[in-house]
Amino acid sequence: MKISKNLSTGLQIACAATISCFLLTSCGGSSEKGSKTDSLATNMDSSMSEKSIKPMGEAPSWAPDIKPEMQAVIEKLASYKDTPIPQLTAQEARKNHTPTDAVMDLIKENNIAVPASMVDTMGKDIPAKGGNIHLRIYTPKTGSAPFPVIVYYHGGGFVIANLDVYDASAKGLAEQTGAVVVSVAYRLAPEHKFPTAHNDAYAAYLWTVSNAASIKGDPKNIAVAGESAGGNLAANVSIMARDKGAQIPVHQVLVYPVAGSDMTTKSYQKYAAAKPLDKPMMEWFVKNYLNNMSEAKDSRISLVNANLKGLPSTTIITAEIDPLQNDGEMLAEKLKAADVKVDSKNYSGVTHEFFGMAAVVPQAKDAQAYASDALKKAFKK
Repeated sequence: MKISKNLSTGLQIACAATISCFLLTSCGGSSEKGSKTDSLATNMDSSMSEKSIKPMGEAPSWAPDIKPEMQAVIEKLASYKDTPIPQLTAQEARKNHTPTDAVMDLIKENNIAVPASMVDTMGKDIPAKGGNIHLRIYTPKTGSAPFPVIVYYHGGGFVIANLDVYDASAKGLAEQTGAVVVSVAYRLAPEHKFPTAHNDAYAAYLWTVSNAASIKGDPKNIAVAGESAGGNLAANVSIMARDKGAQIPVHQVLVYPVAGSDMTTKSYQKYAAAKPLDKPMMEWFVKNYLNNMSEAKDSRISLVNANLKGLPSTTIITAEIDPLQNDGEMLAEKLKAADVKVDSKNYSGVTHEFFGMAAVVPQAKDAQAYASDALKKAFKK
């Protein structure tokens, strides 16, 4: 699984936190209009540069078929020379560079024009058990309220990353679907162990259902979405809503979700040394979030063993060069077996974290459109 120096994942990082070259608004702040991410983040709906991004060297041994633009991002991450995440404490890891940093640097170095933001943002703190959690709310600048709503959960292994690292994904979903997006800064481990992030995710969803009208949203037209650890959280929100008799999301978008506890799958073996997410990092995330290793088999972590009946229609996106590829694919099959309507797509030649890189990686632009089309269909837009 807010100052940009808390962004995430350098070369060795996967879903993550850290030092960005841009000063961003604090995660605990209440107002976020005019943050640098409005004008500089990798807008999901941004136009691709006329000139393709070119890598500097040969494809890495762990990904001989990596796409050139994806390789350029990985090379930029490597250039920061950060200490690998598994060798750090969580607090240290959150200071590493992130894929977002790499993308921003490539945008600057290649003079890629980033379109003006089509959303306004604001911050909101809400109560949760034992404390508060912060929300960043993205509202379309055009269109008529009430808008459909997407509650979005970022990645980072439940340990690192923040709203700034995943700003491009949340913003792009808002722009491409014409929906209000509520991005959730759930509390991180090891300061807040399992199941804190899961409970925070559900609390944020319930708040959104109850308060949608106050943020120009339609309370009856709410979906959930998430990446990596956030994909796990989004699916768990749907399960918890079903089990507790609450309003069930109209759709869920799960992007390379954490969905199992088996680290011996084919993709874990083939891409054990992949970047920005590798197997040692996944082991590090698990040790930091869980109270003990037996919890890895809890159905909230291992979604493939959960009761998936009665969940909303689902879109699953996976990346080929990713230890979690098989997690997402197995979850898709389990959902289908539970009679849930599922559309899924695996993107070749790209790694974990590619989804928010539309400004430089063509496959990300396609994946974002694929997710947004599914959401619009669920919203009946």
